[in-house]
Order: sequence, then structure tokens, then C-alpha cells
Amino acid sequence: MKKKGSGKKMALMHLTIIPLGTGSTSVGEYVADIQKALEKSGFPYKLTDMGTIIEGSSRELLSLAGELSELPLKKGVQRVVTQINLDDRRDKKVALDDKIRAVAERLALKNRI
Repeated sequence: MKKKGSGKKMALMHLTIIPLGTGSTSVGEYVADIQKALEKSGFPYKLTDMGTIIEGSSRELLSLAGELSELPLKKGVQRVVTQINLDDRRDKKVALDDKIRAVAERLALKNRI
């Protein structure tokens, strides 16, 4: 898996990989495999209850999504649905939790009025 490069402007990708036909409603084993691969990749990421948010250049992120979606297939899963939301902002650098901080600041200002 390719290591994260040092791009000028970063994008954020929300990635959800859904293995189908596993015979179980649990996908924790596959999520854990993907998280292990992400840890090795060097990309900053954050696991959420509904997917994983990853920071990097759009090109690197899309390549990474392809690599990660292959992991369940390599374990014998016959079908995988990969959902990608990509926020590629070019006017300023974005990072994990920036949007959360911006909303928190606005809420704090609103509560002071």
C-alpha cells in the first residue's frame, strides 16, 4: 500500500466498505483488517460508527479506496460495495476535525450572544 505523499492542499474522504454475502450481519472482522491497513498506510484517518474519514490528496485517496476495497475480496468475499464521499477543497488546506472545530466555535459564539 502506497504511503501518503506531501501534497499542498489536502482532501477528506469518507469511506465505507460493505462486504456482502458473508453469511453474517457483523462486518467487524473486515473493518479491523481495513483499519490495520490504514495504520500501515501513513494516511491520517478517523474511524467513525458509519465509516472512516481519511486525509490526503484526492488522487492518493481514490487510489487508497481501491486498494482497501480489495481487502475483503482477498478474504473470499464475492461482492463489496464501496461508498466514497470526497471533499476536495482547493482554496485552503483542510484536515481532520477542522469542520467540527468550526461548528463548535460558531456554537460558542452563538451561546455568548
